[in-house]
Amino acid sequence: MTTSMAASHAADKRLKDAIFGASAACQEASKKYGKDKVTNATIGTMLDEDGSLLCLPTMERVYRSMPMSDIIAYAPISGLPAYLDAVIDLTFADHKPEGYIGSVATAGGTGAIHHAVANYAEHGDYVLTSDWFWGTYNVICQECGSKLTTYALFDAEQKFNIDGYAAKVDAILQHQDSLLAIINTPAHNPTGFSLTEEDWDNVLAVTKKYAAQGKKMTILVDIAYIDYAGEKNETRRFMDKFSNLPDNVLILFSFSMSKGYTMYGQRTGALIGVSSSKEVIEEFQAINKYSSRATWSNINRGAQALLVRIQQDKASLAQFEKERDDFYQLIQNRGEIFMKEAKACGLKALPYKGGFFLSVPAKDPQALANELHKDLIFAVPLKLGVRVAACSVPTEKMHGVAEKFLKAQQALEG
Repeated sequence: MTTSMAASHAADKRLKDAIFGASAACQEASKKYGKDKVTNATIGTMLDEDGSLLCLPTMERVYRSMPMSDIIAYAPISGLPAYLDAVIDLTFADHKPEGYIGSVATAGGTGAIHHAVANYAEHGDYVLTSDWFWGTYNVICQECGSKLTTYALFDAEQKFNIDGYAAKVDAILQHQDSLLAIINTPAHNPTGFSLTEEDWDNVLAVTKKYAAQGKKMTILVDIAYIDYAGEKNETRRFMDKFSNLPDNVLILFSFSMSKGYTMYGQRTGALIGVSSSKEVIEEFQAINKYSSRATWSNINRGAQALLVRIQQDKASLAQFEKERDDFYQLIQNRGEIFMKEAKACGLKALPYKGGFFLSVPAKDPQALANELHKDLIFAVPLKLGVRVAACSVPTEKMHGVAEKFLKAQQALEG
C-alpha cells in the first residue's frame, strides 16, 4: 500500500495544466527544428513579431525609475489606498455604477477569483460558469470546497445562450439558497467572445428574479482581458446596468495587471465589489482582508505603486494608453486574420470579438492538437476544442493556420 502523509481531503490533488503542457511540447520542437519553423499558439502572453516577450515601454520606464523602497517595502494587507482607488477608476472608466464600491488587492486576477469563491460560495455548493472556461476556475472551486458546474455558452446561432444559463440557474437554486456565477467577458478566455448589452439585460433579469425570491445572488465578472477588447468606455458600457440592484445581489470584478500592464509575473490584481448596501461592502472589505492575511498576507507593493504613478502622471498615462492600444491592434489583427481565413476555407471557429485567444471546437481536442504538431503548430487542447493564442503568434505565421486546422480535422476524419 502506498503511504500518504496528506490530509484525506488533500491526498488526491494533482494538477494537470494543458496550457503549460502544450507550451513545453512547443519548446521541445523549437529546440529540434528551430524557433522560426514553429508556430507557438500556446501561452497567454504577448509576443512580438519575432516571438519575443513584449513589454509596454512606459511601464518598464516608470518601474525602473522607482525608488527601491517602493519596490521592497511591505504593502498594507488590503492594498495601498491609492492603488485601491485607482483600480476602481480603471475598472469602470466613465461607467461607474451607482451604489457602494469597495476593492481589495489580490495576487493577480487568479487571487481575486479565489477570494470570490472562498467567500461567496457555500462549501459543497455549485459555482456556475460556461462550458468554455479557463480551467483554473475548477481548481479554485475544488480547493475552496465548492463544485463547478456549467451551461452551454453558445446557442444554435453562436450567440450567448441565455436559455441555457437561465435553466441552469433555476436547477441549481432548487437546492441552494445562494449562487456565485462567473462570467468572463469581454474578450472571453478561451474564445474571444463578449456578451452584448442585451445579453447583460437578460442575465440581470434572471438574477433579479431569484433575488426577489430571497436567494443571494453574486456575479463575478472576470475582466482580465478587457484592455484588449476595444475602446475602453465602449467595452464598459454594460457596467452602468449594475446600479441600484437589490441588496441581495452582489457584483464582483476580478481586475488584473498581468495582461493590461504586461506584469504577468508580478501577480498583482484586485477584487472589486458593487452593492446597493453599505453593509455588504463593509463586509466585503473585512472578509476579503481576512482571506488575504490567511493566504498571501500582502501582495506586490512595487506593482501597486507603479500603477498609481502611471495613473497620476498625465503624460505617462497618455503614452501608456497609446502603447497598449498599439498592442491591442496587433493582437486584433492576428485574430482577424485567423477568422477571415477560417471563413474562407470553411473551418468552424467560435465567434471572436477580441482578446488574447480564439477557439475551434473539436470532437477529440487532444487528437487535433497532436495532428497540428505535424505542421509544427502548437495550440492548447481543452475539453471542447483547441485554443489558439493570437497574442503569441506573429502576424506572418498566423497566415495559413486556419487552413492547417481544417486539414488536420480532415485527416482525423479519414
